[in-house]
Amino acid sequence: MLKNNVGGIDKILRIMLGAALLLWFFVDNGSGVWHYAKLIGIVPLLTGLLGTCPLYSIVGISTCPMNRS
Repeated sequence: MLKNNVGGIDKILRIMLGAALLLWFFVDNGSGVWHYAKLIGIVPLLTGLLGTCPLYSIVGISTCPMNRS
């Protein structure tokens, strides 16, 4: 299992950004590539909810105060 490396404000911002993009996708009646690009909001939403970011793991970053060494 992946270690928690997303904490506090980072987690809140990810959830808010992801939810906003997904809400915009469902409210907007657009079409084309830019309309479906809003589905990228799934990524920050899931990383915020799960508290882990694979990219942070690769780079070696952690914003979670409990996991800092």
